[in-house]
Amino acid sequence: MRWERLFDDLEAQLAADEARDLVAEVADRTRRERALLGVHERLLSVLDAGPVAVRVAGVGTLEGSVTGVGPDWVLLAEGHPQGADHSVLVAYPAIRSLTGLTGRLQKQRPAAVARGFALGAALRALSRDRAVVALHDVEGVVVTGTLDAVGQDLVDIAEHPADLPRRPENVVGIRTVPFWSIAALRHR
Repeated sequence: MRWERLFDDLEAQLAADEARDLVAEVADRTRRERALLGVHERLLSVLDAGPVAVRVAGVGTLEGSVTGVGPDWVLLAEGHPQGADHSVLVAYPAIRSLTGLTGRLQKQRPAAVARGFALGAALRALSRDRAVVALHDVEGVVVTGTLDAVGQDLVDIAEHPADLPRRPENVVGIRTVPFWSIAALRHR
């Protein structure tokens, strides 16, 4: 009888040690996986999900759903009480904090969802479409106009009122803005 209790005790200790080792291994793997995730991956995990709040330098807090994610930008669909949704493109360097990202780490969605093009390509598309934008810089200055030219790390915006087309008589100036100064762009 004594031997049976001794063996039962040893088996219980071994099982407890194995359980502790498993808990420690799971915690270690979770820490390693989290260490590999950045803002990009966390934003992908909430793509087309619930609302998030993004505090942006020079802009304030923007709230909306993440509808697109690029290597250096995120696209938010802002809901407005009037029923119209507006999209705002936010450059990663201007993001100061994020609220509403899930605590769960989800597997990354297919690569097609994560737009492979950088901020410059997105700006070139807006320039090509001759879209009127409101460009917010990281200091809070807002410039409204049409993107005329997009370089490697800068954009030229023809300043004009949002309700007027880009015509020479409506342009009040051409402003060059380096990418690192861009906080957000609202498409009008």
